[in-house]
Parts: sequence; C-alpha cells; structure tokens
Amino acid sequence: MRDTIIRVARALSGGEEGAAERCLRSSFLVSADMAHAVHPNYADKHDPHHGPVMHKGLVVKYNGNQRYATNTISASVFRELGSAKGIPCQEFAVRNDMPCGSTIGPILASSLGCLTVDVGISQWSMHSVRETCGTDDVSYAIRHFEAFFAGVGPMLASLDVDALPPPVLHGEIEDPSCHHCAS
Repeated sequence: MRDTIIRVARALSGGEEGAAERCLRSSFLVSADMAHAVHPNYADKHDPHHGPVMHKGLVVKYNGNQRYATNTISASVFRELGSAKGIPCQEFAVRNDMPCGSTIGPILASSLGCLTVDVGISQWSMHSVRETCGTDDVSYAIRHFEAFFAGVGPMLASLDVDALPPPVLHGEIEDPSCHHCAS
C-alpha cells in the first residue's frame, strides 16, 4: 500500500520532492472491521464497565498489546467528528488477560506512519454461522463514516493535540482473579 501511495503522490505532484511524505503525514487510516459485543452467555469475557453493546454506535477499539492501532489522538478525532453530528460512539479496551484477534490496522500504521483508528460494529458470535449485529449500528456506521470523511481534513489542519478530550471510559477495570495463588 505504501508503494502505491508514493507512486500516486509523485504522479499527481509532477514528481515534486517530499510530496509522498506530505501526503502520508496528512493522511488518516480507518481500519474498519467488527467488534465483539458483550454476549449474554459470555458476559464474563468482558470487563463489566467496558463492553461494547449493539445499537449504540461504532466501537473504537483499543488494546494494550497493540493488537489495534488506535491511539488517543486518532480516537479523539474519530469520536469527535461523529459526536459533532450527534452520532453515538463506544470505546472498548480488551481485557489484558483475554486473547483477542487483530486487524490490518497495526500492520498498515507501522508501514505508513499515519494516524490510524481501529473501529467496528459490535456483534455477537464473530466468525460463526450465526453472526448477529444491531441494525441501528449499520446506519450509525454509514453516518459516522460520512461525517468523518467530510470533516477529517479541516480537523487535522487545525488540530491542537493538547486540546483533545480524553476517551470516554467509565468505571474501573477490575482485576481478574489469580488462579495461581491460594485464596
């Protein structure tokens, strides 16, 4: 992908030096996938205060082990562009003691060096024949992506990183019980 972006930037700029670098610097990658919603039969797999639910908007995904490429800046930009249009958005951090999949986001982000956010519609039973998602979330996703692409250019041009609001995470992350220690 990086090679293609460089070739296109050079072609559109007439070979101007630094065009590809400026293009990447002003780019923003949205890695859009799905997110594991809290399933009623497996609610213990999520932290009680940080589980995505259906019908509540796109989920901005974080992971302490860098399985997602979201950082505070990319999350704030993405969230605020939707919020300005009244579009709901959720934030989700995977429990550190639970394995999770990944997306192409971290691979592309490390290769491109541009802001990246990993987002997804929450769903039950990912990768099964009974995948289920909230119908409202499809509409929220379309509206959020439209708001994002309409507003990301001006927002990045005027971005003051120090003025961005923090993520909206509620409650406290509970420590999982340790099975190696005697109680």
